[in-house]
Amino acid sequence: MKKLLIILHDLSAGGAEKMMTRLAGALVDAGNDVTLLLLTGGGLNAAHLDPRVKKVELHSPRSARAVPALARFLRANRFDAQLAALTHVNVVAIAAALLSGTLARLHVSERNAFSHDKHVNPDFMVRTAYRVAPLLYRLIPNPVICVSRGVAQDLVDTTIARPRDVTIADNPVLDDNFRENTPGLPSHPWLLEKSGAVIVAVGRLASQKGFDTLITALAALPDPRVRLVIFGEGVLRERLLNLARTLGVAERVDLPGYTDDPRAEVAAADCFVLSSRFEGSPNALVEALSTGTPVVATRCPHGPQDILMGGLIAPLVEVDDPIALSQAIAMRLSIPRHLQRQSRLEAAARFMNASAVQTYLTAMLGSSTS
Repeated sequence: MKKLLIILHDLSAGGAEKMMTRLAGALVDAGNDVTLLLLTGGGLNAAHLDPRVKKVELHSPRSARAVPALARFLRANRFDAQLAALTHVNVVAIAAALLSGTLARLHVSERNAFSHDKHVNPDFMVRTAYRVAPLLYRLIPNPVICVSRGVAQDLVDTTIARPRDVTIADNPVLDDNFRENTPGLPSHPWLLEKSGAVIVAVGRLASQKGFDTLITALAALPDPRVRLVIFGEGVLRERLLNLARTLGVAERVDLPGYTDDPRAEVAAADCFVLSSRFEGSPNALVEALSTGTPVVATRCPHGPQDILMGGLIAPLVEVDDPIALSQAIAMRLSIPRHLQRQSRLEAAARFMNASAVQTYLTAMLGSSTS
């Protein structure tokens, strides 16, 4: 049994937080003693944390101010490996590990396309972390764990990181029995009682997710009965609703907020769409594939091309092209739902807990783990 630590800022509703919550549980399933440390604390995903995972909250007012407390914790508690997630947390963890003498056991991870993600958060301390991180990644003893080949290549191509400074591990998105675990009933009324085809999307209401392109694509569909449900919260809610009104599709678009069970909603849909401008390894796409529901995705950097095998599993369209997206959705809705269902399930299976967790254990502890 190995003693492992995962370091996060909090357990908010983001994809990285959800995946680290799942990873913690999967590492316990693999026979390890796991602690999840939060620099600040709280968050929606706390409710989904496996009770066998020890949770520690430092309650720092800001992640950047947690360095002294984290260093004290690392000195007082010896772990076989420490894993930090997200760029600004990585920088804090590197500083604390250096102060505590545990740098050799620290591993950091990048969850998104670095060259795109660094422009998203305007906070000064976060921007500073993105400027400093590539230099630190060259200096630390262990390679940066990236969630996809694209994320790893992006880090090498756009920063001073070298190929030997990166490695890859898959997200643990799905339970090992996902094929037998039939999704529950959806909560949305459009999915419970259909009067026409329903498209579903899942993600933060942020520019990265390209939901403005998706709403524009909906307006271009030849069938005026098709409706769109986007599950998620974010700062662009009113802007997206205004766009739907401007395009005359307000009655066909709904933004019901965050959902606790996205698989149930997607399983009842006629098509799932990933309209993102950039990603790391889109978990929502994997979850959608696991339901067997037909999908359409953008060829965004990075992840969809890898997950969908370059378009063999499902259509890929260029980013910010609502007409091409509309055409792909229309084509997908015109094809019997069951076609290529088995291929979609097989593509999702790569991201089961048991197989994905081994990629992390290999990255953190070496190839001798099994």
